[in-house]
Amino acid sequence: MTEYVTKFGSLADYDKGSIDLINDQAKNYAFSNIFEVASSSKPWEKVAVGKNMQYVLEAIRAEGTSEWRTCAHDEFPLCMDGEVTIELVKLDTPAVPADKEGSVRIDGEPVGKKMGRIVLRKGHQALLPANAAYRMSASAPSVILLQTILGDDTVERWADICLS
Repeated sequence: MTEYVTKFGSLADYDKGSIDLINDQAKNYAFSNIFEVASSSKPWEKVAVGKNMQYVLEAIRAEGTSEWRTCAHDEFPLCMDGEVTIELVKLDTPAVPADKEGSVRIDGEPVGKKMGRIVLRKGHQALLPANAAYRMSASAPSVILLQTILGDDTVERWADICLS
């Protein structure tokens, strides 16, 4: 009987892995390792590593403190490595039109009622509600996988992460 061992990756220790192709070409696949993407990203850069129509998964290198952001739809951060604190503010007035996709930066401090904070550790997921402002911070380099909708700040580097 074959024995399989699960190995959890981290920003400091990961293997890219591979896929076995059966009657197909590697150029038809995006195969990225979120830790590899985050290791070469700038802090808080939102790099798409998966896409299904308008929905994306973004790998984010969490390091230091992000800017305040908001969006017209819910987003879901999953902490893949490290620890990330999220501050939330329910905005008095939505900062983006209802049909705007993706998150946008808020200049200055958000105006509204503080909703609290969330501390995410490896494996924890949170909900960032629509029309709330959020700011993330990490005292050490960490990795977030964010489920969202493709927006103006989403960085698409498919040529760098696709097999060739």
